[in-house]
Amino acid sequence: MVISPDLENLPYIMIKGVKYFELVAEPVERELLPGLWIRGWGYNGSIPGPTIQVYPGDYVNIRVYNALPEGTSVHWHGLDIPNNMDGVPEIQPTPLIRPKCYFDYHFKITNPPGTHMYHTHHNVAKQEMLGLAGGFIILDPSSPAVDRDYFIMLQEFAVKDLPMGILKPGSYEVGPLNDDLQFFTMNGRCFPATSPLPVMFGERIRIRLANPAMKEHPIHLHGHQFIVTAADGNGIFECARMKKNTIAVSSGETWDIEFEADNPGNWSFHCHIPHHSANNMTKEMGGMLTVVQYCQSRPK
Repeated sequence: MVISPDLENLPYIMIKGVKYFELVAEPVERELLPGLWIRGWGYNGSIPGPTIQVYPGDYVNIRVYNALPEGTSVHWHGLDIPNNMDGVPEIQPTPLIRPKCYFDYHFKITNPPGTHMYHTHHNVAKQEMLGLAGGFIILDPSSPAVDRDYFIMLQEFAVKDLPMGILKPGSYEVGPLNDDLQFFTMNGRCFPATSPLPVMFGERIRIRLANPAMKEHPIHLHGHQFIVTAADGNGIFECARMKKNTIAVSSGETWDIEFEADNPGNWSFHCHIPHHSANNMTKEMGGMLTVVQYCQSRPK
């Protein structure tokens, strides 16, 4: 299974060969840094939402409840599904989910194994920047090619009533239409509140990156070179794979990278845009950064 640090996996129940999931779009308060919270919108109490994991050939039913004060929808980003399940009510037959209502998205997983996303596709400038997004991963049913498999969603937020360059504990409302972004997150946390990525010497590690938001983030790994193995949920033939240590993750993209854990230590893994790795603060207050952490014994 894929590990999404600081996030839950969305559970399901199996009924007559169909996997039934439930998502609740709702106001969410999320702690980005110790004592500093944002008030945005998310799924099942989380920003980003819980990670959905399925297999090729699965039949799924995802019931989405709307506990927001306005209509919403869910788009299954990168999935090849029927038009009436795609979650764009303005141009497709998918209905808008009105407040206190729900809709059942149901489809068969026809894509191969890969990394995808789900996110709102109604009033997107507001709703996506409030946090309505999550990971959607199609697992490989064959033997895993890696020892450890991580998923990280990249997001950014502007908040109201917090001056640029000043960090003060409290709970702040997200300003979704403000382009003066202050907080840059990995799975809804800013460093040093991000959970590290434990590895052991000799392991092969995969990290899946997804960006549903607005800014491009060049993600850099210290101390290692990685191989780019997939783009937007599509595997890259070995003869076409690139060896890099920095990869730009643009809005709407997912990338899978893999590397050998062969250089012990604690290694930074972060957005290389200085303001993004420091939350636009005047001092090093953390941001879109986590740590690849070598362990002496097998991490749990």
